[in-house]
Amino acid sequence: MARVVRFHQLGGPEVLRIEHVDIPDPSQGEVRIRVKALGLNRAEALLRAGTYIETPTFPSGLGLEAAGLIEAVGPGVEGLAPGDAVSLVPPQSMVRWPTYGERINMPAALVVKHPPALDWDTAAATWMPYLTAYGALIDLAGLRRGDFVVVTAASSSVGLAAIQIANRVGAIPIAVTRTSAKWQALLEQGAAYVVASGEEDLAARLAEISGTQGVRVVLDPIGGPIVAPLTAAMAEGGIFIEYGGLSPEPTPFPLFAVLSKRLTLRGYLVHEITGDPVRLEAAKRFILDGLESGAFRPVIARTFVFDQIVEAHRYLESNEQFGKVVVRV
Repeated sequence: MARVVRFHQLGGPEVLRIEHVDIPDPSQGEVRIRVKALGLNRAEALLRAGTYIETPTFPSGLGLEAAGLIEAVGPGVEGLAPGDAVSLVPPQSMVRWPTYGERINMPAALVVKHPPALDWDTAAATWMPYLTAYGALIDLAGLRRGDFVVVTAASSSVGLAAIQIANRVGAIPIAVTRTSAKWQALLEQGAAYVVASGEEDLAARLAEISGTQGVRVVLDPIGGPIVAPLTAAMAEGGIFIEYGGLSPEPTPFPLFAVLSKRLTLRGYLVHEITGDPVRLEAAKRFILDGLESGAFRPVIARTFVFDQIVEAHRYLESNEQFGKVVVRV
């Protein structure tokens, strides 16, 4: 028996329960992992609330990130053995492959032997943000030296990973945050510029920063009214990558900016990378290289223990965090 987190109805953090379940032996191509830490993501709160791209089947597990020790390997697994320290690439379905548990079975293809220097918390905080940012900025946008790139929700784990990736390739990251409260912290994390969208004219400030060159890449998980000023500051031929929909307000289509500047507006999910073995392998090499060199440093906002999973989800939805929320198991 192992403790796992499940929910039996949609709702707020209070619907999460810690329950005891039997964990079977790993099947063909699977490994069983003794989990040491979990990384929390907005997607998990959305699944719990019934607003995610997946539909839970009750009782439903959840979770996309974890790190721990391999306890057992199933038939057909090569290159992994009991005792290996590993972390997880987010599964295509967290309903099928939930990570919130003391012990979990996962496909071996999603398991990464992470650098020994990573502690459990940091390892659990790595793959979702860096894969998401890599897929958008490097794989899709082809971000290059000298490009201005705007990162909204910049204090999120994906936003901070995007800033580090931009610096890694010599691009110029502009962090957009709602207020100036996190201004200095974003500069310390590598943002070349910080814009407080609730306190400044966003389009004017971005135009002032990028000058005649303009912003070539925008990475945004918000949508809503902010799309108009962001596209207004973009360069001809720029690409706007939308990977979320956090705004409760309607998202206007910036018709004249798109036409006059020949912009590409691109919806994006990290599944595009994790579901393609070739692209995933390239992403893992890029991220592992950055981790080993010290260029990539996952930022952890706060840690909780497993029994505090409800409190951890409340904090996840508070918008107070700077970086990743981690739960130790």
